[in-house]
Amino acid sequence: MPDPETITAAMKRLRPSRRAKLTPDTEQLIRLSTGLAQSNSRLEDSFWETRLSALIDRLLKDRDEAALTAALDQLYGSQDRAYDALADLTEARSESRPDNEQDLLLFIAPVLAWSRFAIPSGSVNAAVLANARVQLQAHVLARDVRLGLADFLYSPDQLPQSYSDTAALTEKLAKAALHGRDLHIDPGQMAETASFLSDTRYLIGVLAAPSGGALFRWQEEDGERETALREWRAQGGEALRPLLPGCASELLLPQSYHAGCRESDHLSRPYSLRASVAFLCTTLNLTPTALTTVIAPYYDRQLEEYRIGFLLNASGEMVHGAVWPLLDGEDESSEIAGQIEAVLREIGVADVTILDHRLPIEYCDDCGAPLYPNPEGESVHAEMPEEQETSVSRHLH
Repeated sequence: MPDPETITAAMKRLRPSRRAKLTPDTEQLIRLSTGLAQSNSRLEDSFWETRLSALIDRLLKDRDEAALTAALDQLYGSQDRAYDALADLTEARSESRPDNEQDLLLFIAPVLAWSRFAIPSGSVNAAVLANARVQLQAHVLARDVRLGLADFLYSPDQLPQSYSDTAALTEKLAKAALHGRDLHIDPGQMAETASFLSDTRYLIGVLAAPSGGALFRWQEEDGERETALREWRAQGGEALRPLLPGCASELLLPQSYHAGCRESDHLSRPYSLRASVAFLCTTLNLTPTALTTVIAPYYDRQLEEYRIGFLLNASGEMVHGAVWPLLDGEDESSEIAGQIEAVLREIGVADVTILDHRLPIEYCDDCGAPLYPNPEGESVHAEMPEEQETSVSRHLH
């Protein structure tokens, strides 16, 4: 089974795999997106956006994901900003909309967590949800905002899997928000959640504000993002603590759905390294200086991820590993290995080796776990010492 760090938010913008036959709707998406990308005035922007938004809205309502995907595939790599224009507007139309002088926005409140035990997800009881609502309205949301929350703590596996799914959830939560209620989610209809050492959990809701008004506290004259985050971490952390027993956790700033997913993707990578070192130090009763780490790039047809092997200085045993996936805009020219090294040294790991081998992505044939690099440039299985195995989840390697 892959490590948690290989799992990213569902709406990460993916590279196209093949070209689909273009339908009239797809051709129109491409034409309008290209027009918007080549626009050179705000008035022309408005012209193209109005028409492109209406088409996207219809396709989302009809759940015609194929037309949207085909247009994005066709535009990927275009020299102008047509791909970004279509992706940005599709995200916006799936997560927000005006409704009878109200602005509605799907938002997400991510929580980074790690534990030697399974990190919970699933239904949230009414008392905890009510407490979370109070803290969000007190520290994160603008004064005139109404809120509808889903009574469910989502794992990455359970997030909407498409723009159409996202739009459908926005629609359901919008009705709840306009009536000041929460939305019940049937846990029996949700995907199963795998157990990982480090993972992300999410509260999801919709905000309803007077048209043109502030949605978040930092949009108000006396509000600041830093203050909102600090208070949310302190007060919201206490409110959500019952949902994450036995876990260390770190709350991220609640924000619009797609931006929040991307930010949690990025921040979960260094967090997973800190969690890995904390786990090893706690479980094996050692300090970070007792660890050796090896960083290496892993390829399929192109660079896909970096893997980090954790070894014991004393014995050279590979005891743990982590995966650092590439995200949007990252490639072989990105200084990713240096970023990983900086995080490890900040944690206190002194022995860091960076390999420049092009290692193939490989997994264990028996359990499906990723294989990690050792100092010799080989990909090997990570195994905890035998005396620790009984107390460690089998998915932590």
